[in-house]
Amino acid sequence: MKLGEKNLQFYFLLVLPYALLFPAGLETNALSYDYTASIQCLENPQKAQYGGGIITNPELNQGLKGWSTFGDAKIQHRVAGSNSFIVAHTRSQPHDSVSQTLYLQSNKLYTFSAWIRVSEGKTPVKAIFKTKSGYKYAGAVVAESNCWSMLKGGLTVDASGPAELYFETDNTSVEIWIDSISLQPFTQQEWKSHQDQSIKKQIRKKNVRIQAVDKLGNPLPNTTVSISPKKIGFPFGCAINRNILNNNAYQSWFSSRFTVTTFENEMKWASTEPSQGHEDYSTADAMVQFAKKNGIAIRGHNVFWDDPKYQSGWVSSLSPNDLNAAATKRINSVMNRYKGQVIGWDVVNENLHFSFFESKLGANASAVFYGEAHKTDPSTTLFMNEYNTVEDSRDGQATPAKYLEKLRSIQSLPGNGNMGIGLESHFSSSPPNIPYMRSAIDTLAATGLPVWLTEVDVQSGGNQAQSLEQILREAHSHPKVRGIVIWSAWSPNGCYRMCLTDNNFHNLPTGDVVDKLLREWGGGATVKGKTDQNGFFQSSLFHGDYEIKVQVNHPSKLPSSSSHHTFKLNSTDDESKQTRLLLIKV
Repeated sequence: MKLGEKNLQFYFLLVLPYALLFPAGLETNALSYDYTASIQCLENPQKAQYGGGIITNPELNQGLKGWSTFGDAKIQHRVAGSNSFIVAHTRSQPHDSVSQTLYLQSNKLYTFSAWIRVSEGKTPVKAIFKTKSGYKYAGAVVAESNCWSMLKGGLTVDASGPAELYFETDNTSVEIWIDSISLQPFTQQEWKSHQDQSIKKQIRKKNVRIQAVDKLGNPLPNTTVSISPKKIGFPFGCAINRNILNNNAYQSWFSSRFTVTTFENEMKWASTEPSQGHEDYSTADAMVQFAKKNGIAIRGHNVFWDDPKYQSGWVSSLSPNDLNAAATKRINSVMNRYKGQVIGWDVVNENLHFSFFESKLGANASAVFYGEAHKTDPSTTLFMNEYNTVEDSRDGQATPAKYLEKLRSIQSLPGNGNMGIGLESHFSSSPPNIPYMRSAIDTLAATGLPVWLTEVDVQSGGNQAQSLEQILREAHSHPKVRGIVIWSAWSPNGCYRMCLTDNNFHNLPTGDVVDKLLREWGGGATVKGKTDQNGFFQSSLFHGDYEIKVQVNHPSKLPSSSSHHTFKLNSTDDESKQTRLLLIKV
């Protein structure tokens, strides 16, 4: 029966206290991970995370103990007020700095942090570990001369052995000041425990307690309760392309799994206006209708792409004045057309690696476009969208620090707001650097803006499916990640870099990973059990849409009866409200 009908027989009390199912003392004893990161340049550095971990003399309170010269630099211990630090000066090569030798293990995951300052100006500084098998880039920060900046990163090593930590900057005229250095190892089991703890602490799940009572408020023991998932709450999706429009098998496979999508090319400027003044949104419109029909949210991708290689010929040939007018028209056209139908827009795609519009319209072109986009659709989140920020610590163009620099330049234009962090996440076939990925998200999440992984894939070769699973688990468990989109739109001639199915829509190993995780993340089997002597039933559920089925088998209920009801658990539920009341008609 449905809510609102007569003959109310009993109701459920839905209770959501965190401590109910996970009392103190039952959590793992593993050292917790510190997800914090500072993105402000401070007068004094903060204390070393984890007390410095395995670093000797991490806060330089014991002079130069544990530290030595790397390259031809000279090093010095200095004190300013109550703060002690080490300085590399008289540098002639980028790598001339300070060093500490440590023993690293191949089966450990390392999180790294340090506070950095330079003697003048503003310059990127990298933290690097020299190992037997090569150089491992742990992270980078844009250091300044009048304050201290936190460098947060991470690494794994290919083989156990000694490694030399050192710092590097291309600007050899500056001194590098270093303090509060930390290198903390974690086992694979400890790392997984961080993920599990993060999920349990209500970022993805709620701990549910249900009480069945009759219409007089009497508990109903031995009542069968079945809770069936209908839709996962966490936004998890995959890209699509025009091939889905006339392929029922593709449509069925896709719509039974995903709750969000991005169009591979069909919303891009080159697709919707291939020649000047001749707009054609028919394909994109049809794909929007498919998504809406199936309850699938859409990320708008993209308004502009800063890569000159992907501009239409007519766009590339425009004068600056004409390009500016055409760009304004483009913003108004595509964003007004899909206003209210997309949950976000990638406004200027890949503007850390490329600068087509900046080269034509000036250094603030991106900021101007974001401003116009915000005026056009102020309620929709406007994303930067970039690759190698979490995938590759070696790419100096797209480090979290460089991402923050660009973000701040966009936000500095008056009126710009409602922005988001888009991380493409195109990983190579090498094992992913999961500690670096986590630290990069930590740093960007310190902005308080929503973080999405927008184009996740793994290059073929190596263990593609295993790497994909590691990446997806890390992203899903991070407390600041709001959604994930995989970049595997199907084509009969093959996908961009990674397919999830064959051409008959039978899962490949990567598709099996997706299905496995969907089952784990709330799309799995029905939770079933009986109420106790006080009418209680309890379970921990992922955010999402659920249906409750209740079978009353009690002497006072002859014959036995059943009831159905739906409810939603989501991350926006008010945690201060410890109970929800559901009235169920039989």
